[in-house]
Amino acid sequence: MSITTIEKAVLSDAECLTVLMKKTFDEEARRWLPIDQSIYDYNIQPPNYDSIEMTKYSIRELEYYKVMYSGEVVGGVILTPAGKRFGRIDRIFVDPDYQGKGIGSKVIALIEKLYPSIINWDLETSSKQINNHFFYEKNGYHTTFKTEDEYCYQKQINPSISFENLVEQKDLSKTQYEECNMAESDFYSVNLEDSSISNSTLRNSRINNCNLSYSKFQNINFSHTLIADLNLSHSHFSLVTLGGVTFSDTNLGYENEPVLVERCNLTGSTLIDSNLTDVHIVNCELSGMKINDIPIEDLLKAYEQVKVLK
Repeated sequence: MSITTIEKAVLSDAECLTVLMKKTFDEEARRWLPIDQSIYDYNIQPPNYDSIEMTKYSIRELEYYKVMYSGEVVGGVILTPAGKRFGRIDRIFVDPDYQGKGIGSKVIALIEKLYPSIINWDLETSSKQINNHFFYEKNGYHTTFKTEDEYCYQKQINPSISFENLVEQKDLSKTQYEECNMAESDFYSVNLEDSSISNSTLRNSRINNCNLSYSKFQNINFSHTLIADLNLSHSHFSLVTLGGVTFSDTNLGYENEPVLVERCNLTGSTLIDSNLTDVHIVNCELSGMKINDIPIEDLLKAYEQVKVLK
């Protein structure tokens, strides 16, 4: 008898899981997207879904489980617990060769058993993936929001369970909180639009799946902070100290909108294994700069000599 189980993924699983995710999502794209598709569907092909570095990040920072079927890895599920009562299924995938065997439904049940305190699970899927709609609804999920491109689903488990210090469905707008101890508090599905947070400690906080568009972060201590898996397109960083910061596995999005780096001090910085196609360097101090260990001064000198010979 074939048995479905889930096990916590480790970094040595990254290559296998990346291959399976790419195979699964590419098959979904082939099935639901036209061949000449020019607009990407991020629910069918999530950003960096084929990147082993993205898989490693998810294993390190999120709750990543590999799906086992009769002892063989056939898929994965990535979760983000959001406080005491809420959780999010970020991605769930099963090798197309093993679909139709009830594996996905079994995984959903195993997740719920593994996190008994979570009574609300949510997720998103593409509006195009009709099979996903049937799958989630069969497993107890209901639609909470939908657009032309996306369906949002939620499942409530034992909603009658009571929790201490629970405040819900109250209008607290325009309330002012001063010198309050709110440590270890959970905020879920809360409208904080146009709010102001200042002179406060948010150390070791987790902020995920939130809309922070048009927000302003000024005079903030972000030291030792992880900023990952974000959409920062069209944002502006000004007067920022970036000493010791690392940028890795970062891209310009599917539309390849270029980055502008202006009046920045990048002394001693290193660019490794990066795509610098069509990069322009204008009016910059290049003393000591090297490309593949060749001093830029030597390269420019050689270029001038070639120009003279021509």
